[in-house]
Amino acid sequence: MDSQLITGTEMIQNAVKILVFTGAGLSTESGIPDFRSPGGVWEKYDPSDFYFQKIVSDTNAREKYWEMSSEFYETMKHAQPNTAHLAVKSLEDAGKLLGIVTQNIDHLHHKAGNHTDNIIELHGTAFSVSCLNCKKIYDRDEIEDRLRGGIKAPSCDACGGILKPDTISFGQAMPEEKMERAINQAEECDLCMVLGSSLVVQPAAFVPAHAARNGASLIIINRDPTPLDGEADLVINMSLSNALENMIGKIFPLKNERH
Repeated sequence: MDSQLITGTEMIQNAVKILVFTGAGLSTESGIPDFRSPGGVWEKYDPSDFYFQKIVSDTNAREKYWEMSSEFYETMKHAQPNTAHLAVKSLEDAGKLLGIVTQNIDHLHHKAGNHTDNIIELHGTAFSVSCLNCKKIYDRDEIEDRLRGGIKAPSCDACGGILKPDTISFGQAMPEEKMERAINQAEECDLCMVLGSSLVVQPAAFVPAHAARNGASLIIINRDPTPLDGEADLVINMSLSNALENMIGKIFPLKNERH
């Protein structure tokens, strides 16, 4: 086995409280395109059209936002967890997982079987929709039915307010309670594993940096270099599924319990 993978395996074996931080690179191996990569969403749409204040104030922008979001949701809805997701689930089964802090909105950690209480979705989820006014929550598929019926910018049937998927848009405030939980776990873990994140989106990327600066070991597995590589104990630039199958899979069984 590659010496880096051997080192990573030993670090995982020796860790007691592992914090897993996941980004888009984890989802691409399940067929969900990265927003920023070549062929990604931002090649088709202009991200400046989707700032939160523009969505709220401009009906045309809101219609375009729903068009983009629905297209992306259809891909996510049918996506299934990959080997890397199952490896993270096996850490939970083994009692080593402190928590998952994810930038992803695709529910794949849920589909892999991780307990909901162990998943902190910093950027929200695409699988529910809320009214920005009265906060009523809708199942995403119910709203998708309205869109397919010809409604381009759905509104709340309770108060007439603007509906928006429960994801964090550009310029929208981060969820304080989730950030606080993530920071607390960064301070508590003894190993932080970054899986498939470029670590350029703040404040989410602060979480693994905070873990490292509070004494945790840091493993970064990503196809491309990240700004935090210099602070990491181990950097592996390869496929997440291959890396985790050869590290976690050598210690714990990877159960194919996809939901």
